[in-house]
Amino acid sequence: GRIVMKMDVQTLDAKKSGSVTLDDGVFGLEPRKDILHRMVRFQLAKRQAGTHQVQERGDVSKTTKRIGRQKGGGTARHGNGSVSQFRGGGKAHGPRVRSHAFDLPKKVRALAMRHALSAKAGAKEIIILDDAVMKAPKTADLRKSLEKLGVTNGLIVSGNSVDENFARAAGNIPN
Repeated sequence: GRIVMKMDVQTLDAKKSGSVTLDDGVFGLEPRKDILHRMVRFQLAKRQAGTHQVQERGDVSKTTKRIGRQKGGGTARHGNGSVSQFRGGGKAHGPRVRSHAFDLPKKVRALAMRHALSAKAGAKEIIILDDAVMKAPKTADLRKSLEKLGVTNGLIVSGNSVDENFARAAGNIPN
């Protein structure tokens, strides 16, 4: 059977103003750790800098002249001195500057989003506001409102645009 999920809509003053039905297909899923894990790995890999680099054989500025002679030296037959076993030589297969990002199918990303929202809904960590609008861009006022709602750390998702006063008031609040 389909469970109808209802949630209270609140105002910024933490008063109730009706309720809203959540879509089961978005908020009613049993969160799958593997999907969420893939999404987190994707995001972390994408933002990894990848700016580490060492010099390999071709990057070391050493002469390419032969070290010693091919025969008669009594030791190993060496070409040039930029190889890794010599002092001052390059590193074999060291790190290179590169992007660590990989692709994740859009449908998997969307599914991860739905699972994340379901997890938040299941843990009662979603607050629905009727209107995130403030009369004046005052951080102190917004902080009081958020304390009333019991929010210390959150992500605010609005429609096409966020109310300017609200955005300005929120700009200086950590988390």
